[in-house]
Amino acid sequence: MIGDAVGSRYGLNHSHSFSGSPTAMSIDKLFPALLECFGIILCGYVAGRANIITSTQAKGLGNFVSKFALPALLFKNMVLLDFGNVVWSFLWSILIAKVSVFIIVCVLTLVVAGPESRFSKAGLYSIFATQSNDFALGYPIVEALYKNTYPEYLQYIYLVAPVSLMILNPIGFAFCEIQKWRNSQDQQHNKLRIVGVVILQVLKNPIVFMVVVGLVSHFLLGHKIPVVMQEFVDGLANSFGGAALFYLGLSMVGQLRKFTKSTVVALILLITAKLLVMPLICRDMVELLDSNSSSPQNHTSLSNYAFLYGVFPTAPSVAIYASQYNMELEVITSGMVISTFLSAPIMYVSAWLLTIPWMDPKPLVTALQNVSFNISIVSLVALVWTIAVMLLSKKFKRLPHMFAMNLFLAQFLVCIGMILWNFIVKQDNFIGQVLTFTLLYGSLYSTYVWTGVLHVHSFRCQPTCVTSICECDVTFGGTALPWAGVPCECTAPCESPHCLLVQEEERLQQAADRQVARHTLLCLLLTVSLLANLSSCLWWLFNRDPGSLYLELQFFCAIANYGQGFISFGIFGLDKHLIIIPFKKRLASLWQGRERVEEPQAALPEEIRLTCTQFIRYHKDQCVQDIVQKRRCGERTVVGTFLGSELVEWLLRAGVARDRGEGLLYGTQLEQGGVLQHVAREVGFQDDSLHYRILCSALNCIHWINCSLNPKNDMKLTEI
Repeated sequence: MIGDAVGSRYGLNHSHSFSGSPTAMSIDKLFPALLECFGIILCGYVAGRANIITSTQAKGLGNFVSKFALPALLFKNMVLLDFGNVVWSFLWSILIAKVSVFIIVCVLTLVVAGPESRFSKAGLYSIFATQSNDFALGYPIVEALYKNTYPEYLQYIYLVAPVSLMILNPIGFAFCEIQKWRNSQDQQHNKLRIVGVVILQVLKNPIVFMVVVGLVSHFLLGHKIPVVMQEFVDGLANSFGGAALFYLGLSMVGQLRKFTKSTVVALILLITAKLLVMPLICRDMVELLDSNSSSPQNHTSLSNYAFLYGVFPTAPSVAIYASQYNMELEVITSGMVISTFLSAPIMYVSAWLLTIPWMDPKPLVTALQNVSFNISIVSLVALVWTIAVMLLSKKFKRLPHMFAMNLFLAQFLVCIGMILWNFIVKQDNFIGQVLTFTLLYGSLYSTYVWTGVLHVHSFRCQPTCVTSICECDVTFGGTALPWAGVPCECTAPCESPHCLLVQEEERLQQAADRQVARHTLLCLLLTVSLLANLSSCLWWLFNRDPGSLYLELQFFCAIANYGQGFISFGIFGLDKHLIIIPFKKRLASLWQGRERVEEPQAALPEEIRLTCTQFIRYHKDQCVQDIVQKRRCGERTVVGTFLGSELVEWLLRAGVARDRGEGLLYGTQLEQGGVLQHVAREVGFQDDSLHYRILCSALNCIHWINCSLNPKNDMKLTEI
């Protein structure tokens, strides 16, 4: 009886049967292709997150990908394109679907958005919902699925991409130019100038230019690349795949920005438009326009291909457009990251279901239970790790982490309930089934409740800036101190329990540790899961004859319900102070071959010596004058300190560093060289609200430089 209830919950009664098409794609290579793509993306993200590659260096890789590798790839495939095998109804279907979604998003945005940013949102949101990551992520997926069955489908990628690049994107750019014109004080520019700017921007795009050149060369060169150029073009084109995926991971670093209520609503709507509305319209258009296909099997495979194409996530170039116009960065960049990772399970489940030629309800219920059971086991491990991190960091004692901890415990019970259900359902134990069923669905629905509570509290607890209440903490000369007599300057490392600066850092850390953006992101992803479950219930309520898309929705709900631990682990499982910073320190010590504390000063790498020498000779005096302030660290002691974030900002203003990543690396080298240190010697250099001080006086710095240039007379800076 309870087993039948679960079957009804999935919407699969044994009285129903589902027809499908014969298999038209190869699913065997899909998972390795997804693993390859997202593995390379993860490597790029780790390289950027660990500051191995800075944002400035990443721009160089991005320029190579977008201005050399991708144009060469497009040129090559445009020349070799075989128009004889093209089903033009498919291309018209994708064109109409993209235009429809573009118009829907654009009109709704113009109606709902405020006048201060109406046109920029309409332009960029419409581009976000229609421009897919066709080449870096889409092409490997299509190749894995259709290379052995329908190899001609691969060339459709190159025919569909210009729809966005040459038709829809210029319209979005025009809206951004209108917003830019409305915001500027000089509003005397006419409409002709806006049109000219948009046309020039399109023509300057090397991707558009090479598409045109490739099409012309297709007819002039007789569908063949000259032998003289072939190796050169192949070399550039073949470098695109891995470099583009790696750059995609780099571009995701730091893109999950501060969320507001309007940002969250916009993200939910845009991701829904991109990952749900777009694939459905693409499939429906093919079903409508390709109805006269000679083969039913080809017709079905094309409609399935259209659905998969619609699921491709947003291209990272949309974030570049937003940064160029400096408009809607929070929504576009965050949405690009979220849509990329949400698309992976949707593509996999879609492709898997579309390969099933005949679907019997009984094995499908078994398959759903097996998927839920397997995901619950892995999710349980992820939740054990996440809960341990919350306990060890002691964040569970503070809000909103207290609510998040309750949510994690509810997710933990969901996994336990699903694992128990997998064994209890096979036994003739009615009481055990009732208890397990109650545990499973009671805890599952409690996760929805805790998500709502966390959502409300996260928006009420927006982060505020916590600063010191003592005037003397930030002033010394010219301002009376609150104690009698002349203060002494502190020269020894501060004692952590008593140092006022360390106590101030702890207050700042507690304020930052509320992690409102992370809690908001968690609520956003779990809300999508909740909406999917609601859609499943409504679909089953109003349509008793389910189809393949409904089955896909059921599998997505199963993954979302019992895989919540993955989301929690990804957002909260890698605590910065408990895991990431100690791991980076340990990795750095292993990289250097021995612990840094045991290394003599003479063993410093030449790069660190040169950095310290450059700073002391040319920048130290001005830096001290600009950012070092006398701050109270005890009842009768003061110390000249600055914040790590202040030094990074000063390095950017002075032109010493090109981005915050380089500034962090520069400050780290100064700390390793003994030029500066944390007031309590507790942490290394960080781009954060932590107090540091410069160790040497001006006279000793000159002597240190001379010693550093003569290794025989070298000594530790702190000993001078």
